[in-house]
Amino acid sequence: MRGRLYAPAMRFFEKVHGVYFDDLDAFQILHNAKYVLLIERTIGAFWDQVCGWTGLLNPDENPDQSHLVRANHIEYERPVKGVGEVRVRIWIEKLGRTSLVFGFRVLPVDQDTDYAVGHRVMVRIDPETYRPTPWTDELRRRVAPYCRTPPETPST
Repeated sequence: MRGRLYAPAMRFFEKVHGVYFDDLDAFQILHNAKYVLLIERTIGAFWDQVCGWTGLLNPDENPDQSHLVRANHIEYERPVKGVGEVRVRIWIEKLGRTSLVFGFRVLPVDQDTDYAVGHRVMVRIDPETYRPTPWTDELRRRVAPYCRTPPETPST
């Protein structure tokens, strides 16, 4: 994750989140489990803005909504101390045939010094069999500007 985090022409998506008293642990720092929630909310806002996915799942209308998280990897660089705000920046590290890897950074609102960095692996599934299935061309088109590397072309 060190070094260049995204290609110069690549877009990223960012959302600011509040950090509240009940988000803190006994040391008055952001509890480690809350990072995953902030990332989840940022990815949800990304899907809403980029794909127009609002409300309940509708796999008949939006088949790419059928996906599962395969893995989360987070490296905690420095603590978020006390209440306030943080921003979460996401982009797509890799878009494969059936998988998608989001890269992310958790940052202060006013600095580019990481609190945490990592990635989330997601897999598109068939909603009836729960087996991996390829992402649609529509999703590939919509998310392409946020991809660090060119998306893989699915072979059929």
